[in-house]
Amino acid sequence: MARTILVVDDEPTVRETVAEALTADGFSVFAAADGREALDRFRERQPDLVVLDLMLPQLSGIEVCRILRAESGVPIIMLTARSSELDKVVGLELGADDYVTKPFSLRELSARIRALLRRVDQASGAGPQAVELGSVTVDLAGHRLLRDGAPVALKPRVFDLLAFLVSHPGQVFSRERLLEQVWGYDYPGETRTVDVHVHWLRAAIEDDPGSPRFIQTVRGTGYVFRRDA
Repeated sequence: MARTILVVDDEPTVRETVAEALTADGFSVFAAADGREALDRFRERQPDLVVLDLMLPQLSGIEVCRILRAESGVPIIMLTARSSELDKVVGLELGADDYVTKPFSLRELSARIRALLRRVDQASGAGPQAVELGSVTVDLAGHRLLRDGAPVALKPRVFDLLAFLVSHPGQVFSRERLLEQVWGYDYPGETRTVDVHVHWLRAAIEDDPGSPRFIQTVRGTGYVFRRDA
């Protein structure tokens, strides 16, 4: 069956053009013109991916992204006309997986959608559904972290980083590679954000974050998950 895509944009020309192009590429597309309609249509149809404009009436794209991420792990690609890096970072921190800046190439958008769906398929089709780290359980299927059976609150991107690392035990990843694989976009000059997320991650899963057992630093390279450290 064709993958379903929800396209959310308040500009009719953009909405219709994107829908037509993605339909021609073999996707099943439906659309919404504002934030509230987007949530209603998402809940009705449960699409495989959401293309979400940042600037929307009723509810902003940022707020829609926050609500969607609280309800679902659906992949989200933001559309933004803004040049401010902060706006993009806010959306990504709330759980969006990628962004495309207007004006954009329809071919590029389709390629990003396919790449993101491939990553999701690979993540869901291989590896364990849960990883035990002493008193901590990484519930990959449920997209949650448990300590002694109780849920631990994590920012969405922190959990995404954890899920990626535990799915690749023993592999060393540079900060740039982690940005590419976990954040899903180029983030030149901002590799410090990986260090900040690793700091939060260690605080959540390590008994002694200052002397980490599981998420280890490889000096001059990046980070590695060692389950049997």
